[in-house]
Amino acid sequence: MPTVLLLTGATGFLGRHLAPTLLQTYGASSLVNVSSRDGDLMDRRAADALLKKWRPEVVVHLAAYSGGIGANQTFPADFYYRNTMLTAHMFDAAARLGVRKLIYTMGGCSYPARASSPIGEDQLWQGYPQPESAGYSTAKMMGTVASRCYRAQYNLNSIVLIPGNMYGEWDNFRKDESHVVPAMIRRYFEAQRARQREVVMWGSGAPERDFVYAADVAACVPFFIDGYDSSEPVNVSTGTRVSIRTLAETIADIVGFEGRIEWDTTKPDGQMAKIFDTSRLEGLGLSCRTTLRAGLKKTIDWFAINYDSRSDGLRM
Repeated sequence: MPTVLLLTGATGFLGRHLAPTLLQTYGASSLVNVSSRDGDLMDRRAADALLKKWRPEVVVHLAAYSGGIGANQTFPADFYYRNTMLTAHMFDAAARLGVRKLIYTMGGCSYPARASSPIGEDQLWQGYPQPESAGYSTAKMMGTVASRCYRAQYNLNSIVLIPGNMYGEWDNFRKDESHVVPAMIRRYFEAQRARQREVVMWGSGAPERDFVYAADVAACVPFFIDGYDSSEPVNVSTGTRVSIRTLAETIADIVGFEGRIEWDTTKPDGQMAKIFDTSRLEGLGLSCRTTLRAGLKKTIDWFAINYDSRSDGLRM
């Protein structure tokens, strides 16, 4: 059990789910939660100062600059530069200042656009990611290189986790920035409130994705802190195929939207299947068990409570 465990990005999406899990597992005396208010990790001096102040044995590094496909297309250089710096600064500072273990997360979007599903960890460097988010994806992917390099030169025990398409409470629900699950939740919620009779969705609804409830990802992290010591990355997802059409119908049903769902097939579907191979995760005795409907119900209930007050971190 670490004497001091530092969590960066503690007020972000996954951080909001992980902080309570780490608190329950390791106790308040061990856990230090930090966000950008505690230091701008784009500044290497700030990264050094943070580690010198707290002297953590373990760092869980979630701090990142993230957003939906629209934001990635508008600011690709910002996504590339900021995430490159956030990754490089923390790995180097951790290695030089005596951190025993570093847990680093990246996204499944870093896999090649043409990766064959189910996508195993060995496909990571076998092609270019989706161009729309390549700045972010490639910057985050460099964490796998950093993990191996700093292990080899400095013996930094660093772990790379690759969550699937996460959703859950505290997600980003902004219209121009959100991913598919929060975007659909907001669209159907507002349509139901306005008593609209139709909601239009892009594409055919046929593409399949692998969605994972963020609290399930968080629940896996203590195992990697205490019981995993390899730079081999690990997919953390359900490995379950869910069509975009099924997702849309499920969200509409939970929200109570009774209108028609119209599919605009003139719009592109994008990658037809993106499912993650979870064999490595399951081989470690771990799994993400929350069903899609159960996870969506929790997320939608939280969204409904916070929608009007916009309290508790709801990003609108």
